[in-house]
Amino acid sequence: MLSITDLRVSFPSEAGVVNAVRGVNFELQPGRTLAIVGESGSGKSVTSMAIMGLLPGYADVTGSVQLNGRELIGLSDAEMSKVRGREIGMIFQDPLSALTPVFTVGDQIVEAILAHQKVSRQQAWKQAIELLDLVGIPEPQRRVKSFPHEFSGGMRQRVVIAIAIANNPSVLIADEPTTALDVTIQAQILDLIKVAQKETNAATIMITHDMGVVAGVADDVMVMYAGRPVEYAQVDKLFASPMMPYTIGLLESIPKLDRPSEVLTTIKGNPPIVVNLPDECAFAPRCPIAGPECLAKEPVLRPVPGTNDHHIACVHDLTDRNIYPVPEVASSTLEKLPRDQRETVLEVRDLSKQFPVFKGSLLKRQVGNVQAVNKVSFDIKAGECFAIVGESGSGKTTTLLEIMELAPSDGSTVILGGKNTAEFSRAARKAARKDIQIVFQDPMGALDPRMTISEILKEPLVALGYKGNHDDRVSELMELVGLNPAHIDRFPGHFSGGQRQRINVARALAAKPKLIVLDEPVSALDVSIQAGLLNLLADLKAKLGVSYLFVAHDLSVIRHISDRVAVMYRGSFVEQGTTQALFDDPRHPYTQALLSAIPLADPALERSRERIILTETTVKATGAATDTEAGCPFISRCPLHQTLAPDEQAVCQRPVPMHQVQDQDQFVACHHR
Repeated sequence: MLSITDLRVSFPSEAGVVNAVRGVNFELQPGRTLAIVGESGSGKSVTSMAIMGLLPGYADVTGSVQLNGRELIGLSDAEMSKVRGREIGMIFQDPLSALTPVFTVGDQIVEAILAHQKVSRQQAWKQAIELLDLVGIPEPQRRVKSFPHEFSGGMRQRVVIAIAIANNPSVLIADEPTTALDVTIQAQILDLIKVAQKETNAATIMITHDMGVVAGVADDVMVMYAGRPVEYAQVDKLFASPMMPYTIGLLESIPKLDRPSEVLTTIKGNPPIVVNLPDECAFAPRCPIAGPECLAKEPVLRPVPGTNDHHIACVHDLTDRNIYPVPEVASSTLEKLPRDQRETVLEVRDLSKQFPVFKGSLLKRQVGNVQAVNKVSFDIKAGECFAIVGESGSGKTTTLLEIMELAPSDGSTVILGGKNTAEFSRAARKAARKDIQIVFQDPMGALDPRMTISEILKEPLVALGYKGNHDDRVSELMELVGLNPAHIDRFPGHFSGGQRQRINVARALAAKPKLIVLDEPVSALDVSIQAGLLNLLADLKAKLGVSYLFVAHDLSVIRHISDRVAVMYRGSFVEQGTTQALFDDPRHPYTQALLSAIPLADPALERSRERIILTETTVKATGAATDTEAGCPFISRCPLHQTLAPDEQAVCQRPVPMHQVQDQDQFVACHHR
């Protein structure tokens, strides 16, 4: 259906010609899914954009892209406009950017239909409603007239999928369609893409960096590095016996939900800049088994001996996957000390935060409050990582910011280092900043691009009155986070994403805090870079005895790094306990749904799992609670509630107490658990 032959894409730049794609070959059959994986900058998205004809005019595209025997390279934009949407549909990464905010979702679906089908507008509207119903949007007759901002992220992505399949395309391209979504919504979207593929029998290209997603949806996998395919195989074969050192590194660097380990494999270094690459293996500088034969000539994609459906671009025929050295992580003396004998670094009691709700455009009046955080309580001991997980809008980040404010609202208590922050004066509050620091989600957005690394790391030392030698402390911090102290005069733009996040960690460590708050610190990083940062955080916790308050939506990461976990839903904790207890024996229906939705990097396990699908019934179901609501906040989505007898369902309308599970260090807020 789609045949790609020697596809090459290059762009001019000040540094020279950027060879973004360097000889991609593959074929797609109807109803099959090809996953393209690799780190950022490997050429995945550029390949898809070249197929769609969406690259800018200065891009040089050569090779062949044949759709049902018709050559697409060289077609004008007007000719490609007849192909895009009708024969090739595309699901973009950011659904909010992919939709026009000033038109209703119905208008945008109708536009896609009328562009390629000779039907009346009335018939197109009927099709739009049917498409919204197909992709699982409730009340499609009413929601078809809604604007994109009135939908959640998952609902917007459903609309984008509806537009992509509106004309029954023969090829469907999904470019990181689940990156910005919660794990529960991600599971729904992946299932929906399967439904869309089944409806249209489309050949699908899935571009992703999540190997768990690949295991669940792909039939074949193409691994790309530095603009070239380096391994191509059927999905089961690739996961069972990867042969390219780069593929092995990617698979080993993923935190395993079913097989947690203390340390993750890391791929040293960073992907090359694809400008004037030498004629040698591009992965050689990062490869643990590279030898002189790897530098003689760049290897081409060749069949693995004894097979004709497994290809690698490597001079070695590996029989052993254990080629990467196991990184060393320091052992902690605090771990041997019972939890109740450790110092309490942070204690939070009944933390609450409300935001007022106003109505009226001219004369605004308050009509109620949104309960963003509702009586949350927990404590963190020295050398411990406490994680908060939950969907977007559950109140995780608001909880972090309220704690960082060190000025809790009435009825809330935050005790930092044994001192009640409500009693702090302004000077005492500033002094307390030495004990609590934060690392933000976006590594580049958190650093001033006009300041050198030396200036960035000295800023907290000056602000918090560090008494030692500032230059020595900056060099010490750089070494502590695994960066070269000689690079302190460089600017943030000279560093990779993973290195910039290490700089953020170094800044947080500058004043020797007892607690570091980490808000999605690895979500913007490739899996290989993510593994290095997680190992660093574990090493720092062991060496320095520092504690972490960690927020993330990736539960595999949470299981790997945390000691204790709290699951948050609509401002409240619904389950809390040790990581092992909560992951091995989840009690709350919401926790069970979250864990069932996590994709596992094992095709056999992924295909045999049963997911608990949480239906997005209303906006309130996933948003924050209001001050007028009572009873269980999860009632509108709870699969357990739907199976109960009427008298048992009535119990769920009462306030939900948090109770202990059978003398274990595990607590759950559910009437029936």
